[in-house]
Amino acid sequence: MNVQSHLESLRESVGEIEEAVKKGLATKQRSLGFHASAAAIDMLEIIFHERNLVDPGFVVKHEWLNSQKKIKEKFPFDFPHKSEILLLASKIEAQRNKLCYGKRQSEEILEHLVKDFNSLKEIFIEVTGHEL
Repeated sequence: MNVQSHLESLRESVGEIEEAVKKGLATKQRSLGFHASAAAIDMLEIIFHERNLVDPGFVVKHEWLNSQKKIKEKFPFDFPHKSEILLLASKIEAQRNKLCYGKRQSEEILEHLVKDFNSLKEIFIEVTGHEL
């Protein structure tokens, strides 16, 4: 997927997360899990492709972010705010399956996910200059 396609998908996910915040996090748990994870992946791919860190066909698999070994293996290159970005993306991914497929989570867990996502989004905007 090209950068423009990733940006369109990212903006869709950001819109869905903002809608979940407005409607109430507890009622949109699955949407939060899916869209926060998908958006984090889109952000990574945009950064990687814009900086020519990966081949054009490179695809980030969300499950890689559940393993520090995989993160080191798959993302050996440097980019601005690498450790912060990968930490936030892995924190988001750690909640994904519980939110998407598990029992209802506490409001506190959902709020932490949104906080981590917003932090990641701010860093992404700083690194890329893209408006979301």
